[in-house]
Amino acid sequence: MEHHAAYSIAMVLALGIGAQWLAWRLRLPAIVLLSVAGLVAGPWLGILYPTADFGRFLQPVISLCVAVILFEGGLNLQFHELRLAASGVRRLVYLGAPLTWVLGSLAAHYIGDLSWPTSLVFGAIIVVTGPTVIIPMLRHAMLNRRTASYLKWEGIINDPIGALLAVLVFQYFVFSGEVAALDEVLAGLGRAVLIAGILGVLPGWGIGVAFRRGWVPEYLKAPITLALVIAIYVLSNRMQHEAGLLAVTVLGIVMGNLNLPSIQDMRRFKEYITILLVSSVFILLTADLQPELLARMSWPTFALIFAVMFLVRPLMVWLATIRADMIWQDRLLVGWIAPRGIVAAAVAGVFAPRMQAAGYQDADMLVPIIFTLIFATVLAHSFSLGYLGRWLGLASKKGNRVVIVGASPFSTELAQLLQEEKVGVLLVDTSWHRLRDARLHGVPVYYGEILSDNAEESLELNDVGTLLAATSNDAYNALICTSFGAEMGRSKVFQLPMYSGDDDDPRSLARANRGQVAFGENAVYEDLWSHLAAGWTFHKTPLTENFTWQDHLEECADDTIQLLMISSEGDVVIHSPQNQFNPRPGDTVVSFGPEKTESLKETLSKPAEEEEH
Repeated sequence: MEHHAAYSIAMVLALGIGAQWLAWRLRLPAIVLLSVAGLVAGPWLGILYPTADFGRFLQPVISLCVAVILFEGGLNLQFHELRLAASGVRRLVYLGAPLTWVLGSLAAHYIGDLSWPTSLVFGAIIVVTGPTVIIPMLRHAMLNRRTASYLKWEGIINDPIGALLAVLVFQYFVFSGEVAALDEVLAGLGRAVLIAGILGVLPGWGIGVAFRRGWVPEYLKAPITLALVIAIYVLSNRMQHEAGLLAVTVLGIVMGNLNLPSIQDMRRFKEYITILLVSSVFILLTADLQPELLARMSWPTFALIFAVMFLVRPLMVWLATIRADMIWQDRLLVGWIAPRGIVAAAVAGVFAPRMQAAGYQDADMLVPIIFTLIFATVLAHSFSLGYLGRWLGLASKKGNRVVIVGASPFSTELAQLLQEEKVGVLLVDTSWHRLRDARLHGVPVYYGEILSDNAEESLELNDVGTLLAATSNDAYNALICTSFGAEMGRSKVFQLPMYSGDDDDPRSLARANRGQVAFGENAVYEDLWSHLAAGWTFHKTPLTENFTWQDHLEECADDTIQLLMISSEGDVVIHSPQNQFNPRPGDTVVSFGPEKTESLKETLSKPAEEEEH
């Protein structure tokens, strides 16, 4: 038995991470490939059957995983985003949740032909809009900060509320009869909110004090936080059934807004854990589906899915946001985008067998209907979010903008060149004077510290494809690359080469603490400045079938520094010793050097020769 369980755990992890990687390579929604992998391993091939493999431990493990996932989601919610979208978010939560419940229940009963008890539980479950799905979708859609905040905050806040509402409705039908008592439901919800507030806020504030005063060493901060999340989840559920999801979400929001010194490291740790947990839970849930239930899907159930997507959601958003400070484009997009995810699947998987055991025979259809809804919404919304956002003017059309940190004569001219080539660019510096030339030439600038809270709140960086740290301070350049590398990807952050770039030099920063070397080892900050003063210029060379990359290299002076290429699609790729590119016909190569008929040696020797004459 132990051997078989270990085999099943290894299979779940391998399938989950494999599906995540394949989704990244193919640029597809990960949840779709995860579900397909679970269906293939479970109902189709029969090599994975979680209920038999893990027995009574399956549901508790899934519940704990969902708790950690919601905590990580709360940890990423920032109050400055809530201020930006406050009125709309409040409407989507206060009015949206009950409206979704009522409209979804009506659709389930009159369109899906489900009994009222099952319909009301279904309506509560679809209140959840899946933060584990919407957040990865937002990374690729490049929506503006305000619109993205609507979807992110609604998903995170409504996730535990929807789960809790489903629990309360479920409990009443199982233990009290078939006529719901509104006062009991509201009383249970009030107790849950009170318990979640106390157990979420106080421990969150307390652990923040402990971290700030150095009572916890750095290497124990993330493990202690993870243990605290599990403890609060269990304790909250003991005090009020299923209040734990709300409590851990509140805990995450509190800790995420305390500005703790080590919060970024904790966020990355929790993100890694969450990816593993989401992958595993979805494999387990889909592999546990029974083929005979899938075969029972009928036209009324498909009509119900259609109604939820095209009637319930748009109607709820338009009713809830009447006279809210939301532009019509935001209302239209939010009214369409509502992917369901792991919490909806987990809640349905837990309640369906219990309701069926209590005598509600059609409750066994909850799981296949919810999973069909997940498939339909994830597929439809993942592939349409970016297009719809761009069509409505709420998203950037290209994710190729270049951010250059450090204004100098070299970086200013480079920014002007990129702008001439229709590439979005932003030049950042803490000196208003150094930004003067860029401002005069119409280059977008940001005056301030890019690592400040103000920059995080005010800068729209959703469409940035490349970051170049080009200040005169090598250590500061490395700090910028380290800060943005975790979010953007190490392959997209670059810094000018360091004076002591040799890894064996004791004065050099460790390679792991730096960005990729931009341009080449000879592109040091002071050398670029002196070359510019000596008459070096930027050269743009379009490549064709008749004039290739090799032809360009042969034509360049020996001292020329290859900077970057602009692909035919408009993407910018910076040349680096770690990632040397190979441009193709249709691309444009940007280089920096003396005139192509002269070498650096000839350029520098001119004044001396003129003096001899």
